[in-house]
Amino acid sequence: TSHLLEVSSRLQASSPHNLIENFNVALTQYTASLECIVPVFIYLNKFYIESKLNRDLKEDLMKLFADHVAEKYLNTLMPLLIKAHSMPFQVQPSTMASVVKGLYSLRPEWAQLAPELFSGFIPQINPPTVESRLPDYADHDRKLQMALSMTGFSRGDQSRKRASEDS
Repeated sequence: TSHLLEVSSRLQASSPHNLIENFNVALTQYTASLECIVPVFIYLNKFYIESKLNRDLKEDLMKLFADHVAEKYLNTLMPLLIKAHSMPFQVQPSTMASVVKGLYSLRPEWAQLAPELFSGFIPQINPPTVESRLPDYADHDRKLQMALSMTGFSRGDQSRKRASEDS
């Protein structure tokens, strides 16, 4: 846990502008390290941790990261992620995907804090589509298309469409 406290203090020194990127680096390094560490202790894991304690070494180590690092920055990180998600390319899409998927893998219940954000990267976060709500979905899409066209995202040249296609 001393290493995790050091990681946490490095994140605390991050500016809000760099927190998403720095959190991504910390999470990626930690999970990559686990891929090397856990196989080394496979004997210990199989014959002691799993059989006697009914737990898994990798899950325990991920829980430590969630408790000592991610949970401390969740309240700061979520608004930054939501803001970055609403402004495309403020943060690299791969970084956004990595952080959101990483948070979900640490604690799936965190998806309920921002379901719209998580549903953009993880399937089946939102409830299934219901046929009776199709007009609502169409209305939502129409509003989204209007908002995008008003902010400069045009639909492109429609003159080359085939006559049989609708606009």
